[in-house]
Amino acid sequence: MHFVNQVFNYDHPWSHVVIGMWHKYPNPKCSHVLSVDVLDRSVDPKTGIIRTERILGCKQKAPKWIVKLFGGSEDAFVREISFIDPKTQNATITSENLSLSQFATCLEQIRYTPDSPHRTAFSQTAEIQARMALWRSAADSLEKWLVQRFEQNAQLGKMAFTDVLRRLWEERQGLQSAASAV
Repeated sequence: MHFVNQVFNYDHPWSHVVIGMWHKYPNPKCSHVLSVDVLDRSVDPKTGIIRTERILGCKQKAPKWIVKLFGGSEDAFVREISFIDPKTQNATITSENLSLSQFATCLEQIRYTPDSPHRTAFSQTAEIQARMALWRSAADSLEKWLVQRFEQNAQLGKMAFTDVLRRLWEERQGLQSAASAV
């Protein structure tokens, strides 16, 4: 089992980051994410917490030995569940792979919380585990590849999300300028 962790700040308010979450895909920097389908969205009437469940369709360039050994294709699907609590300003996203989960799992957790009025803290953890006890060397190779792929995609995701936040901020500034000119 391998763990991946990263923590950093976005130079945008929490509310802006949460809005940006819904605009991250499609994105040319994350071209491996091909589709995003919302399965369910609800608001708890007592707490105001927004729960969203989505399926992300991805295309991963898996090494040929992985495709040969496990079958299947490079198409992959990920289930994502998010909770946004406007009262506490806490947003959490949990995702897990659906494809080939009998062979390997990747459980990811992301949290966005205010760091200051104009900055949002981001924390991400992932637990990656191959499920092939009989073939430990194959499992180790698979886990190493999955960790490397996860880290590459996380870096692309960070760059893509930074671009989305910047674009949304510029649009907001433009709208405010136009409104004040009237």
